[in-house]
Amino acid sequence: MSGVIAAGWGRVRAVLPERAALAAMRHQPRDNLLAGLTVAIVALPLALGFGVSSGLGAASGLATAVVAGSLAALFGGSALQVSGTSGAMTVVLMPIMSKHGATGVLTVGLMAGLLLVAIALARAGRYMSLVPAPVVAGFTVGMAGVIGLQQVPQALGVPARDSDKVAVVAWHAVIDFLARPHWWAMSITLLVAAALLVGASLRPNVPFSLLAVALVTVVAELAELPLARIGHLPQGLPAPSLSFLDLQAVPSLIAPAIAVAALASLESLLSAAVADNMTGRHRHDPDKELFGQGIANLVTPLFGGMPGTGAIVRTAVNVRSGATSRLAALSHALILGAIVYTAAGLVSKIPLAALAGVLLATSVRMVERDSVRAMWRSTRSDAAVLVLTAVATLTLDTVVAVILGLVVAGALALRAIARNVRFYQEPLRHDLQPHHTEDEHALLAEHIVTYRLDGPLFFAAAHRFLLELSEVTDVSVVVLRMRLVTTIDASGAMVLADTIERLERRGIMVYVSGIRDGHHQPLEALGVIARLSQAGQVFATTDEAIAAARERLHTSGIVPRLAG
Repeated sequence: MSGVIAAGWGRVRAVLPERAALAAMRHQPRDNLLAGLTVAIVALPLALGFGVSSGLGAASGLATAVVAGSLAALFGGSALQVSGTSGAMTVVLMPIMSKHGATGVLTVGLMAGLLLVAIALARAGRYMSLVPAPVVAGFTVGMAGVIGLQQVPQALGVPARDSDKVAVVAWHAVIDFLARPHWWAMSITLLVAAALLVGASLRPNVPFSLLAVALVTVVAELAELPLARIGHLPQGLPAPSLSFLDLQAVPSLIAPAIAVAALASLESLLSAAVADNMTGRHRHDPDKELFGQGIANLVTPLFGGMPGTGAIVRTAVNVRSGATSRLAALSHALILGAIVYTAAGLVSKIPLAALAGVLLATSVRMVERDSVRAMWRSTRSDAAVLVLTAVATLTLDTVVAVILGLVVAGALALRAIARNVRFYQEPLRHDLQPHHTEDEHALLAEHIVTYRLDGPLFFAAAHRFLLELSEVTDVSVVVLRMRLVTTIDASGAMVLADTIERLERRGIMVYVSGIRDGHHQPLEALGVIARLSQAGQVFATTDEAIAAARERLHTSGIVPRLAG
């Protein structure tokens, strides 16, 4: 019992923040505080916009940025990661909000936090990063499309219809707008989006999002433009509470919670990897990162916040702004907290159309065009997976889209591996019988044929092997050379057994050489090798197998001994 407790405590200690990582926040405090301020300026309109898009409201987005941002900064496995709201998470939350309401979203966030902590303690973080690049790229493209479609009602200044299909909502918004067109909202959205896109290309370090939103808000307030505003925001964060928790709804929320946890894992680890690549000095710990995200998502719902994740855009801004420790991400959350307590009245006056412009520009910038173009030109399989995942993300559930992309990518990868498995006949080597005549060698070559298997003998390639080898005719002995077989699964072992039985029924003896140590278990478990071993037809080397086959042919009189 004490051993189990010690092992469990060891796993907990492995994901807790190290004292050295926390002590590093004392180094270069000025640079990190300035980086945190820059990130906070960028994060404010995004937190508001994603909160509104999720259906929980702008206050929920701010609560997520403050609470999740600070806890993930302290407990996460990346010194440079910035966490909070994200567009992809907003897309996942929309159908949950539509079906279960705000309490369902908050409950899902709490459940997802528990799942993330469990994944971290199981040390499964390393496996979450094995998603193929075309799936990630396709998912990002699909998310960008969904986020863009989400903004159509706010951009056109019309109420959003109640539906969990963003394309349907956008279509009805266009119809409603055409029935009674008014141009202020669209003009503001396009102006803010253009300012962000053009400004970011010219001066990446200038916070054009905040500047554009502030300018539009002032103009709209002074001119008393008829625009929908964010509206009332509470002065500060609410007291923590579990009153939202609906235990009866938990069974129906398990699948959405798994989806949220999977997305938080994928996006957070991808964002942390981006930060590592940008600096070349830092390396994140995936298990600690998932633990930090789990703690953040456990606590955030208590304050009315939506599920959060590592945010690639804000993390990139953090690195570019000179961040070197967790102090930058932590100060970004504290600065946003100060805004919640001191400037809620000003924030409430921001037009929704301005936030729609911020998110439209964000959706455009989400797509890494060079990466997508490279995958499109790489192989037809990569292009197919990318397009399929993107279309499925736009039209289906996001988790279904990722699973579909993974399944198709895996199937295509298996097909490629199966096609590369080589199985070919080799000529009988003359140097194995140096003391025999050319006539005897020619006679042996008529009766003994050797086949080399190169690559994995598994379910996707085994049946081709069976068909090819079953067509062997007019020989007495087949020698299977298996030294270059990289792996054997149960299907491959069963096909091998079937092939040997077919050859033997036709009177052809089978010798096997070069079985690797790790391959004996599946072959012996299915009885493939035991009988051949007892008959003396399994050898370590091909030379020994051919010598034994030659002697067998001589002894049986199939091949007469010729005088040398």
